[in-house]
Amino acid sequence: MNKNTISISQARSKLFTIAQRVQTPGVYFTFTDKGRPKTVIMSADEYESIIETLEVMRDFPDLDKTIAKVDKDVRSGAYLNYPTLDDILAKEGYILNNKLNTKHGVSTTRRTKRAKKS
Repeated sequence: MNKNTISISQARSKLFTIAQRVQTPGVYFTFTDKGRPKTVIMSADEYESIIETLEVMRDFPDLDKTIAKVDKDVRSGAYLNYPTLDDILAKEGYILNNKLNTKHGVSTTRRTKRAKKS
């Protein structure tokens, strides 16, 4: 992150330049009044990203533990016992069109390469 601190009165005269600079990822400005931080300006994309991250952290407070468990299950192969999306949807009463007819939606048949036309 590239933090820049500037007084509100200085920022007033440089607002358009500041607005352009914060479009660079990781650049933001802290505006001060009498030397005290009062507000921060950053790109709308970075602001939205921070808000989304906070929402995910609030909705899934143990996300780090869940990720660690899934990583462990992937390494051990235990994830193969997880229900598939088709299983969950069928349990909810959705009627599914099974094209591949396999547990994890991956076809086990191999496709052969077509011969090149001369």
